[in-house]
Amino acid sequence: MQIFNQLLKWVARSLGLRRPPATTDLAAFARKIEPRADLQVVWLSANQKEILTDISKRAREISGQRGNRTLLLFTGAGAADQADAAESLANDLEKDLYRVDLDMVVSKYVGETEKNLDRLFRAAESAGAILFFDEADALFAKRSEVKDSHDRYANIEINYLLQRLEKYYGLAILATNREDAIEKVRDRFHQVVDFPFRPCP
Repeated sequence: MQIFNQLLKWVARSLGLRRPPATTDLAAFARKIEPRADLQVVWLSANQKEILTDISKRAREISGQRGNRTLLLFTGAGAADQADAAESLANDLEKDLYRVDLDMVVSKYVGETEKNLDRLFRAAESAGAILFFDEADALFAKRSEVKDSHDRYANIEINYLLQRLEKYYGLAILATNREDAIEKVRDRFHQVVDFPFRPCP
């Protein structure tokens, strides 16, 4: 097998084939969002703005350092405000923001979800991007009682995602409007920010 892999690498080099750039892997599993929101003008409460400003300041201070990891949880029914907050952080930090498409990441084939997550995180680290997992409760809702092998494997995937998130060198944000679905894992996050429902002005 090792000889076969070496032969493949030699053929790829001979034909001028190279591994696709990190942005290709990012685009396969996430959609780039052009940040329009800004911490100074976005409609958020004074408390939320203060928390986000502190998060941004901390992220800048530890940028490039070992242990440069920031894992945030956005909760509450204010989905639009969660998205604005993610954009505001990306704008303030001058980082690319990618909204992860969980439908593209999660695979029905054993082991493929973990491979996809690994590709996603490696590419995001290489690009220095912010990852935004919107509606993360759809994934974490599977973390329930194990009734069959599918449930057991879903839990393995979620555990792998949590481990990979904790090792991610950069800023990752998980957003949910169902805090109960991820109550058991909220202590893994550096900061939890609540976005209650806000009626349209």
